[in-house]
Amino acid sequence: MSQTMTPREIISELDRYIVGQNDAKRAVAIALRNRWRRQQVASPMREEITPKNILMIGPTGVGKTEIARRLARLANAPFIKIEATKFTEVGYVGRDVETIIRDLVDTAIKIVREEHLARVQTKAEKVAEDKLLDILIPHPVAPSGPHNSDASAASNESREKMRHKLRLGELDRRQVEIDVEPQQGAPMLQMLSGSGSDAIDLQDMLGNLMHKQKTKKRMDVADALKIIQQQEADRLLDQDAIKEEAIQRAENDGIVFLDEMDKITHRSGVQGGDVSREGVQRDLLPLVEGTTVNTRYGHIKTDHILFIASGAFHLAKPSDLIPELQGRFPIRVNLNALGEEEFRRILVEPESSLTRQYMALLDAENVRIEFGEDGISELARIAVVVNEKTENIGARRLHTLLERVLENISFEASDRSGDTVHVSAEYVREQLGEICEDEDLSRYIL
Repeated sequence: MSQTMTPREIISELDRYIVGQNDAKRAVAIALRNRWRRQQVASPMREEITPKNILMIGPTGVGKTEIARRLARLANAPFIKIEATKFTEVGYVGRDVETIIRDLVDTAIKIVREEHLARVQTKAEKVAEDKLLDILIPHPVAPSGPHNSDASAASNESREKMRHKLRLGELDRRQVEIDVEPQQGAPMLQMLSGSGSDAIDLQDMLGNLMHKQKTKKRMDVADALKIIQQQEADRLLDQDAIKEEAIQRAENDGIVFLDEMDKITHRSGVQGGDVSREGVQRDLLPLVEGTTVNTRYGHIKTDHILFIASGAFHLAKPSDLIPELQGRFPIRVNLNALGEEEFRRILVEPESSLTRQYMALLDAENVRIEFGEDGISELARIAVVVNEKTENIGARRLHTLLERVLENISFEASDRSGDTVHVSAEYVREQLGEICEDEDLSRYIL
């Protein structure tokens, strides 16, 4: 997918995974299309067009995070989700909000690197084959005289036969000895280098030193081929080009999802913690307004990063945010609480719906699960009832209910190969009846 999709196409794609919430889908679809439109505008006007950040308002479990995550996947854009309350915790100081941008760039590097790896994979596979064949068939000393060409032809024929066997997997179990290079970005190196810019020189210095040290290892041909392919692919990558493209993608396509924004507001009539919460808002403000953050890959401008904030806003309201931050989230969308009909649709409509997931999982044990219409309706009804009696966690309640309903069959599946289980309303009530009737038990288990 790409940013060339029209808003209607974006909404249609989101509809495959998320039920309802059309206002929110419409807002993010426009925001994504505006990114493509901005790229069509000539400079210097292009630099003046900033994203219209979005504030999603709605209870937990109604799809706020999923909409943002799916949007990022559609655009193949760097995406990071962060809980705003993280920065009110003990041990955090103001400048730590910049880790949001550093993590976003790390995500961009990973995306771009994988794309570049895909481009060089075919060449890397060919080089790896040749290197492994050199190990399997050492080059003989070329004979002198008139028979030289005949020997060379025979050698090439033997090599191609061996290549054919290699591709068919006939040599997979043969043992070979290869040079293995240390993996870049090993855990200890990452720990030493940290996430800030202070460790750039240490990262490069230790990385280059480790890269030169090779060790010989003996292993199967199949494993050796994979390792050599990876090493050759890494060698073919242009690290500078990856870094440059990743920075550009983070700056122009990056999406930051700020969750729990309502929990860092100044609440009227509530004492305690206001200084900390308002401090986080003021620390976030430069990122949202547009600033430059120093990362290990270079300077990142945040002017054109799209920020999507969300919160339930039960005890607070958007106007409780500091005025400067309110102004940076001009688009407000309300997400509706989910009812019985929405729960029913969530169970069956999305391409990766929960019911399809469980059917696929148990199919691995050759056990077939059939969800009846009455069973789906009963699950939706109970989800609403439990959400009303206990904490309303939205669609997440369906995960708990389904896990409980299918607990016995999931446990016994390995002994019931070939069986078919019909999940009807009666079956659902049998599994959940006692729990749903006992409110205290329901609070504890569901």
